[in-house]
Amino acid sequence: MKVSNVAELLESSTILQEVYVKGWVRTFRSNRFIALNDGSTIKNIQCVIDFENTAEETLKRITTGAAIAIKGIIVESQGRGQRVEIQVNEIEILGDSNPDEYPIQPKKHSFEFLRENAHLRMRTNTFSAVMRVRSKLSFAVHKYFQENGFNYVNTPIITGSDAEGAGEMFRVTNFEDNKAPVTEDGKIDYTKDFFGKETNLTVSGQLEAETFAMSLGKAYTFGPTFRAENSNTTRHLAEFWMIEPEVAFMDLDGNMDLAEDFIKSVLKDILENCEDDLAFLDQRLTQEEKSNPQAERSEMSLIEKLKFVVDNNFKRVSYTEAIDILRNSKPNKKKKFQFPIHEWGADLQSEHERFLVEKHFKCPVILFDYPANIKAFYMRLNDDGKTVRAMDVLFPGIGEIVGGSQREERYDVLIEKMKALDIEEKELWWYLDLRKYGTAVHSGFGLGFERLVQFATGMNNIKDVIPFPRTPQNAEF
Repeated sequence: MKVSNVAELLESSTILQEVYVKGWVRTFRSNRFIALNDGSTIKNIQCVIDFENTAEETLKRITTGAAIAIKGIIVESQGRGQRVEIQVNEIEILGDSNPDEYPIQPKKHSFEFLRENAHLRMRTNTFSAVMRVRSKLSFAVHKYFQENGFNYVNTPIITGSDAEGAGEMFRVTNFEDNKAPVTEDGKIDYTKDFFGKETNLTVSGQLEAETFAMSLGKAYTFGPTFRAENSNTTRHLAEFWMIEPEVAFMDLDGNMDLAEDFIKSVLKDILENCEDDLAFLDQRLTQEEKSNPQAERSEMSLIEKLKFVVDNNFKRVSYTEAIDILRNSKPNKKKKFQFPIHEWGADLQSEHERFLVEKHFKCPVILFDYPANIKAFYMRLNDDGKTVRAMDVLFPGIGEIVGGSQREERYDVLIEKMKALDIEEKELWWYLDLRKYGTAVHSGFGLGFERLVQFATGMNNIKDVIPFPRTPQNAEF
């Protein structure tokens, strides 16, 4: 007999139909009512058993977390809160769950506790909802790019280049512990390592994606990236996923158009396809703020925030204009900013970005033309010689969510910028070749997928939007 999933059954209009369903027990009360969930929806289906005709041994094994299979009849529910329920004819225990040991009991658990039990936390309403939204968002990302002529590129995870110039990378080596060969001057001799040179886990697939854009026109990466930043904040992970499109013959204006259209498209997709999960997460966020007097109050609900982004045109503002606004703002004059804005050239913090979005413009904002000295070497230098064709997309509640630029396509200018930053030409000879053979204007951006999931789900900590977070002192699971 075909196994139906809970989502299908809850939407079914056929009453008195025999069904077969498998899932995990969320709760079992009065020796009669089973709340069954199989992960297909945040909602449980109620299964009503005839306890008088059910073996006592079976009843004892129907515990929270147990896996069961049920055959029965779909009937109209006699209780409130559900339209249909299953009148159970047969029940089989597929996998027992010891109620004295099972960590995910039907009560409120702290997120810290659930991170320690990340292998089971998806069985809670919050994390099942978050991970379904994450899955739908991931599909929407690929759908958008595939429907718009982009080629999906799997860029290397092991690399010899540092795309960001930050130097905070995880080293990859085949040397045995304390047995690395050294050169005459006492340095590790990487010519004898597996790859014959020093290699690391990638911080970005952008540079490699550019090679595809300059051959195929449109390319995008969507893969894992790594930062060895010793930070345990609610915004940082050591391993995360990046979305990075690159497009040939596209300038900064086209890049801003692409970023806005892309973000609106994927968020609209989950608004249409994740209604139940978003409604639950919206309610969860509201209740959390009510129960925690110290929590920062949101001016918009989660769903309102998503619609705010989808329905509003993004305001485009130069960095110079933004600095003037911030310098003359009340929070800055009254010294309410943790990082006061004094002069042009300051690197904007989340508090400044959120002020521009939430208080000043009251819509998503794209800042562009940043000072060259606070941006990466590959960004195109403007004619003023002091700013680059960079852009950041700023969101309510989160600040920067996208960073991108028109890339520097001029060989001589790129060489000079690399020299100024002590980036060796021999390390990026292939990247420079793109400027020697058929160079052209091209642009792209990077979007941290977990930050997008965080925005879409209203979760406060980025560790709670990735299945198994990797952070300093933590590589469990």
